Amino acid sequence: MATATPLPSGARPEHRGLSFWMDRVIKELENVRSSPDADAVHDLRVAIRRCRSLAAVMEEVDPDPAWPAMRKVARKLFRELGALRDAQVMDEWVRKLAPDTDPVRTHLQTAFESSEPLLRENALHVAAKFDQKSWKRLERTVRHRSRFVPMGSLAAECLALERFESARELHAKALRTEKPKAWHALRIGLKRFRYTVESLLPEHYANWGDNLKRLQDMLGEIHDLDVLAEAVKKSDFHETEDSLRLWQEVLGHERQERIETYRQLTLGKTSLWNIWRSGLPTNGRVEAAALARLRATARAVDPHVRRSSQISRIAVALFDAFKRADSAPAFGDATLHRVLLAAARLHGVGDADTRKPPQRAARKFILGLAVPPGWSNEDWELLALAIRYHRGAEPRAKDKSFSKLSADGQNSVRALAGVLRLARALRKCGVVTGAGLRAEKSTDAVVLRVPGLADDVETASRLAAGKHLLEEHLRMPLIVKAAAKPEKVIPLTPRQVPEFSVLASD
Repeated sequence: MATATPLPSGARPEHRGLSFWMDRVIKELENVRSSPDADAVHDLRVAIRRCRSLAAVMEEVDPDPAWPAMRKVARKLFRELGALRDAQVMDEWVRKLAPDTDPVRTHLQTAFESSEPLLRENALHVAAKFDQKSWKRLERTVRHRSRFVPMGSLAAECLALERFESARELHAKALRTEKPKAWHALRIGLKRFRYTVESLLPEHYANWGDNLKRLQDMLGEIHDLDVLAEAVKKSDFHETEDSLRLWQEVLGHERQERIETYRQLTLGKTSLWNIWRSGLPTNGRVEAAALARLRATARAVDPHVRRSSQISRIAVALFDAFKRADSAPAFGDATLHRVLLAAARLHGVGDADTRKPPQRAARKFILGLAVPPGWSNEDWELLALAIRYHRGAEPRAKDKSFSKLSADGQNSVRALAGVLRLARALRKCGVVTGAGLRAEKSTDAVVLRVPGLADDVETASRLAAGKHLLEEHLRMPLIVKAAAKPEKVIPLTPRQVPEFSVLASD
C-alpha cells in the first residue's frame, strides 16, 4: 500500500510556482519548434496545463483580467499540441500491446502515422505564432497578483481544500461506474488538485507528490486505453473480426487492471484520499481558511482597503457589543457572526465597478464567487444580501431577492446590513476603531456608548440615518451616546517600577 513519505528534517521543499511554469512554457516552446517529438510536445503541454489550471484557481480569488487572458493566449497552442500528442500516444500504445504481425496493429499504425504529419505541421504553425511578448507581460502581472494568496497560507489551504473536495466527489462518481466519461473527469479533477498543492502548498507536495503523480499517471493510462478502444471500435478494418474482438479484450483487461490498482490505493482506512484530507484544514480551521480566502479577495478587489478595514473592525465590535448586551437573538447566532465577519471584509468590493451602484455590483460579484468550504448556499445568499443593503435604499418587501426570504431570513438581513450601515456612519463621524464600544439594553431602548464620538448636529444626522435599519431589527430605539476615550495604560518594566524604602519609625 502506498503511503506518504515525510519530508526529511530540515529539508526545504522545492517550490515550482506559477512563474516557474510560465518561464518553462517559453523554454519548452523552443524545444518543440526545433523538434516536435513526443517528449517535447508532452513537456510543453504539461507546462501550459499547469499555468492554465493555476490561473483558473486564482481567478476564483482575484477577478483580474490577466488570469483569463493568460489562459486564452495559450488555448490554441494547447489544443493543437493535444491533437498531435494523442496521435503520438496512440501509436505508442499499439506498438506496446501487439506484435508487428498483428493486422489490427498495422492498420491502426498506418492511420495514426498518416495523420501525424499534418498534425505536426499545424502544431508548428501555431507554435511559431505564439505571442511570447504577451505571455511575458502577463507573467509579470500575475506574479504581482499572486501575492494575494501567499504560499502556504490559510487562503492557499482553502483553495487546495476546494480542489480536493471537487476531486473526491469525482472519485466517488467514478467508482460507481465503468463509463470512460466519469474516469476522465476524475483524471482532470485530480490534476487540478495536484497542481494547486504543488504551487501553493509545497511542503504538502513534498510528502504527497509521488502518490499524486502515480494516481494521475494511472488515470491517464485509463483514458488512453478508452481513447484507443474507441478508435478500434470505429475502425473500418473488418478483415479479421477475431482480431478486433481480441483487441477489445486486451484493452478491457489492461483498463480493469489499472482500475483495480486505483481502488486498492484509494479505498479503506489507508486510502490516499484520507491521507490528503488529514493534511488539509479540518473543524474550526475550515472556517478560518474560508475567511482567509475571502480576505484575499477583498484585498485583490477593494480599491479602498484601509477604509474597509476600519469599517470591518467597527462592525465586528458592534456585533459583539450587541451580543454581550443580549440586544436581540440574532447577535447570539454563530452562523450570523460568521456571515457578518465575511460581509464586513467584502462590503467594499463593489466600489471597483463604476458602471452600477456599488451595493448592487457587490452582490453580483459575491454571487459570482465559488461558495467556500463550510458554507451553505443559503448562508452565501444571506451574505450577498447583507452586502447589497449595507448602503443605499433599505430592503423593501417588493424587492425580489429580499421578498423570497422567510421572515427570519429578512430579519437576519436587517441585522447584518444594519450593523454595517451603523459602522459606516460611525466611521464618517470620525470613529476609526471598535475599541471600547459598549451596549446596554433596557425595556425601552438599547444604548450604545461610543468612545470619542463628537456631539454635534452633523454627527446626530448621520447616525440617525445609519441606525434606522438596525432599529427596525431591534424593534426599539437605538440611542448612541458619546463616551470618554479609555486612557492608555502603559505597563512599566521592572526597571521602571519605582523603588520605595521602608524606614523604621523612631
